[in-house]
Amino acid sequence: MTNQTYNKIVLAYSGGLDTSVIIHWLKEHYGSEIIAVTANVGQEDELIGLEEKALKTGASKFYLAEIEESFVYDSIFPTLKAGAVYENKYLLGTATARPIISKALVEIAKQEGADAICHGCTGKGNDQVRFEMGIKALAPELDIIAPWRSWDITSREEAIDYAEKHQIPLKISRETNYSKDKNLWHLSHEGLDLENPMNEPKYDDILEMSVSPEQAPDEAGYVSITFEEGIPVAVDGQEMDGVSLIKTLNAIGGEHAIGILDMIENRLVGMKSRGVYETPGGTLLYFAHEQLEMITLDKETLQHKQEIAQTYAKLIYNGQYFTPLKQALDAFVDETQKTVTGTVKLKVYKGNMIVSSVESPYSLYSEAFATFDEDDVYNQGDAEGFINLYGLSSVIQAEMKQKMTYGKAANETAAPIQSGSHL
Repeated sequence: MTNQTYNKIVLAYSGGLDTSVIIHWLKEHYGSEIIAVTANVGQEDELIGLEEKALKTGASKFYLAEIEESFVYDSIFPTLKAGAVYENKYLLGTATARPIISKALVEIAKQEGADAICHGCTGKGNDQVRFEMGIKALAPELDIIAPWRSWDITSREEAIDYAEKHQIPLKISRETNYSKDKNLWHLSHEGLDLENPMNEPKYDDILEMSVSPEQAPDEAGYVSITFEEGIPVAVDGQEMDGVSLIKTLNAIGGEHAIGILDMIENRLVGMKSRGVYETPGGTLLYFAHEQLEMITLDKETLQHKQEIAQTYAKLIYNGQYFTPLKQALDAFVDETQKTVTGTVKLKVYKGNMIVSSVESPYSLYSEAFATFDEDDVYNQGDAEGFINLYGLSSVIQAEMKQKMTYGKAANETAAPIQSGSHL
C-alpha cells in the first residue's frame, strides 16, 4: 500500500483491458474517489456502455469529453498542413490525439478539484510521454499516476488474470488480445503474432476500417477533395465540416484498401516496435494535399517546408505538442498555406492512389513556359549565361585541380639526379 493519499483521481478511461483493471487497482491501493474520463475522438462503437461499466467497476463519476471537433481542427489539420509524417510512413494517428485528450483531462481535473491524473500507458510505450508532457505543460501542480510502472502486473496476460479474479468484464479474449487504439483518424493493431516481423499480418481478420487489396473492388474509383488554405472543406464538390469529411473519406478509402501500413518504427523510449495501421481517409488527404502544394508553393518554400515537416513530425510523435517550437512551426506552416487552395481529383484502386487532376487559382504552373511547343515567352538562349554563372564555381575548382595535377607531373619529370647515380 502506497503512503501517498489522494482525495480524487481522474482516470483517462477507455474501457479497454488496462483501464478496466486500473479502476479496481486504484481503489484498492489509494482508497480515493475515482473519476473516469473518456474522450470522444471518434472511436464510435467503442463508446457504447462505457459509463455503466466504469460506474459498476468502482468509479464514482463518469465524463464523456466531446472533443472530436477539437481533435480535427486543433491537431489533425495542423499536422496535415505541415505534411508531418513520422519516419516517412506513420501519419501520427495516435500521437495527434494524446495532447487534446490531455487537455480535456486537465480541464476536468481542475473542475473536480482532483489531486492527480492516472493513465493506463505502459512503461515501454510512447503514450506515457505524450500524456504526461501535456499534463505537465497545462497543470504542473497535478500528480501523475502510471500503474504499469509500479504495480505487480507484468503482462497483458496477467492483467486478464487480475480482471477475471476480480470479476471485471472485458470485451476481449486471450486469443484476440491485440493492443488497439482507435479514433476518427486511424486504428492501430499491436501485439500477438505481430510481434514477430516474420509473420504476415492476417489482414482479413484484423482490419476494421479497411479491406485488404484482394477484397477491394475490381474497378477503380474517383474522389475529389477541395482545400481552402490547406484545410480540406469538400468531397466531390459537397462542403462538409472536418469530422464529416474525414468520415466520408474513411469510407471511400477503406472500400479501396487505401492507407494500410505495416511498420516497424523507432519508439521514443529507444526500442523498435511493429504495428499495423489503418488510416484510409487520412492517407487520401495527405496525398491530395501534397499534390496541391506542388503547384501552389514556390520551390524554395516547398523544399524548406519538406525539411521542417520532419521536425514537426518528431515533435508530435515525442509528445512535444505544447512547446514554443511547435507554436513557431505552426506560424510558418500557416503562412505557407495561404495559397494552398484548390481541388485534387484522385483515382483509387486496390490500395493505390493516382493523380487524375489538380487545379488551383493560385497555381504556379505555367503551360506557356513549360510547353515543348513553340512559345514567345521564353528565350532558350538565356540558359547559356545562366549555366555559365551557375557552374562558375565548378569551373574554378576544376582549373585548380588541373593546375595541381600538371604541376605535380612537371616536378616529377624534372626530378634532380641523386648523388652516386650512374648514367
